[in-house]
Formats: sequence, C-alpha cells, structure tokens
Amino acid sequence: MPALTPEQANSLLETLPDWKIESGELVRVFKFEDFLAAMRFVNKVAELAETAGHHPDLDIRYNKVRLALVTHDAGGLTKKDFDLAQQADKAV
Repeated sequence: MPALTPEQANSLLETLPDWKIESGELVRVFKFEDFLAAMRFVNKVAELAETAGHHPDLDIRYNKVRLALVTHDAGGLTKKDFDLAQQADKAV
C-alpha cells in the first residue's frame, strides 16, 4: 500500500478530530478512569490490530494510552493507519 501524500493524510485527518499527525505518525492519547480500563482498551486494540495485520505503537501510562500509527514498510502514513485509528475510536 503506497504512502499517502501530505494532502491526502490531512484530508483523512479531518474525519478523526481527536487525532493529530506528529513526526509522521498518526497519534492520539486516550484517557480512562483507571489502569484496568486502559488495559481493556489496549487488549481490544491488540485484537483489532492483529486482525488487520497492522500493529500500532502503544505507550501505557496508568490511565492514559498513547496510540501511534504509521506504515513502516510504506515509509509513511497509509489508509491502513486511518482505518485502524477509526476502529480504535469505536473501541473506547
């Protein structure tokens, strides 16, 4: 899958209001009531990622989960990143 142009990525970003592009990655920080809720979310995202064959970088800090997406083998953001971001939003 080819990397998106900056214009294409910014257009898709408009559909994900809680996300931003940082250093070439699609990023969102999710906040939960406690650690266990954060871990339930991480497990849901893990299942979605495994099904999609597209694995995000996850950083867990107590009740906050930073999710970062980029398609490394394409050298940038692809539609796969935006699709998984949309699925993660629904998993909250």
